[in-house]
Amino acid sequence: MKPIQKATIVGIITVTLYLTVVVATTPALEPYAAISAAFQLNSIVIIGMGVGIGLQVFLSEKSKLLGCKLDVKRKAFGGNSGSTAATSFFSFFSLVPLGCCGWWLYVLSLLPSVVGTGVSAVLIEYSQVLAYVGLAIIFGFAGFTALKLKKEQQLQNSLELN
Repeated sequence: MKPIQKATIVGIITVTLYLTVVVATTPALEPYAAISAAFQLNSIVIIGMGVGIGLQVFLSEKSKLLGCKLDVKRKAFGGNSGSTAATSFFSFFSLVPLGCCGWWLYVLSLLPSVVGTGVSAVLIEYSQVLAYVGLAIIFGFAGFTALKLKKEQQLQNSLELN
């Protein structure tokens, strides 16, 4: 499979999984209404996660095709997985007031007993900002991977010339 095809598929799967969680945790709303609410509040996060993860997959696949020895797959995907999970987690908080993702109310009610009241208040108050920070981390890992790929290509080109 070509890198762009695989990246597109993974990006679509990422968005689909996010929206599946929205629908599954919102029994009070029809699926269309839940998805519509999610896109109205979190379209940047939803699309950004799909694009960011897809970009990382593209870069990883491209490096394989070029025969590069990038050791970023474990580190980048581990970081991206953690960032994606955190981004999703925080972005769901902003949907709770709309009646979307009601299951997250339960998670929010347990949060003070896990991290304390002060930290919980900060996490809830700044959930959208934290979701954007997670998105920035996803793209940061993709940028780091692109930089390593470019350096590896330059190294291979200089070895071919010698």
